[in-house]
Amino acid sequence: MTTLAQYLNTSAGSPALNDVITTVTDVGKTISQLLRKGALADILGEAGNQNVQGEDQKKLDVLSNDLLLDALAKNTHCAGVASEELDDATPANADGSLLVLFDPLDGSSNIDINMAVGTIFSILPYQRQGQVSENSDFLQAGNQQLAAGYLLYGTSTVLALTITDKVVMFSLDPDTNDYVLIEENVTINVDTSEYAINASNYRYWREPMQQYIDELIAGESGVRGRDFNTRWVAAMVGDVHRILCRGGLFTYPFDTKYANKAGKLRLMYEANPMSLLIERAGGGATDAVNRILDIEPTDIHQRVPVVLGSKNEVDYVKNLHLNYVEK
Repeated sequence: MTTLAQYLNTSAGSPALNDVITTVTDVGKTISQLLRKGALADILGEAGNQNVQGEDQKKLDVLSNDLLLDALAKNTHCAGVASEELDDATPANADGSLLVLFDPLDGSSNIDINMAVGTIFSILPYQRQGQVSENSDFLQAGNQQLAAGYLLYGTSTVLALTITDKVVMFSLDPDTNDYVLIEENVTINVDTSEYAINASNYRYWREPMQQYIDELIAGESGVRGRDFNTRWVAAMVGDVHRILCRGGLFTYPFDTKYANKAGKLRLMYEANPMSLLIERAGGGATDAVNRILDIEPTDIHQRVPVVLGSKNEVDYVKNLHLNYVEK
């Protein structure tokens, strides 16, 4: 068996990068333990606050954020941290060479019903060593990421990680408390018959996306000539994990539900790390037209539409948008 520590020692990652990854994944062990205790640990329910996104915070949202923030602040390689739960980035160690962004508990609405949630993280280089980090330091395109991954807290705790040109997967062994390698080279089939979307927002989508879903629903009797199945976890980390395991397409497209939001998902600590994982596993990731990893960010909480997964299906959605002629 290969543990995460052993894998990191032989990977192409720098000692600093490996140390920061270890810090994040060690906190993941604590979050996993708290989730296993559930109501017994008094982690269920609302915290009584809203985050910068205007979303109600769960108790474990706040606790997970604090655990990650405290641990990374003590890591000498971490120059700064940006989180979904904080208005601004938090400076850490000015001499550090890395920046960490994270969604501490993706899918937190699932906590109280004992369904899958997860932690998503992205690691970027820090260009101004010796100076205090600021929000602007984090505004780097996703193609600059040095590593990205997620921890899925489900029936077992699973870590998906990319450092070089491939995606690897580990499972947390409850007996040894070590992450053990279970997949050395995760790949995604280019074709799929599964898709994930919040269909309740259909009336708010642009017409090309409505057309796409209409075609999938028509199935064998429609232009696609085959049937498709809908799968929806209501947590990006769960839907992306399913795609890495067996292919599929996940989308949270542009909609007009809220005029001031281009999409639901955040570019820096959701779309970018997940897109890096998906692309390195052989899939595609766009905002329906443009490659997500090439988007130049303007804000650490910037939102983007997301279409990712099996490459042929992602390209099909892109072509529908490019060829759409407004009626």
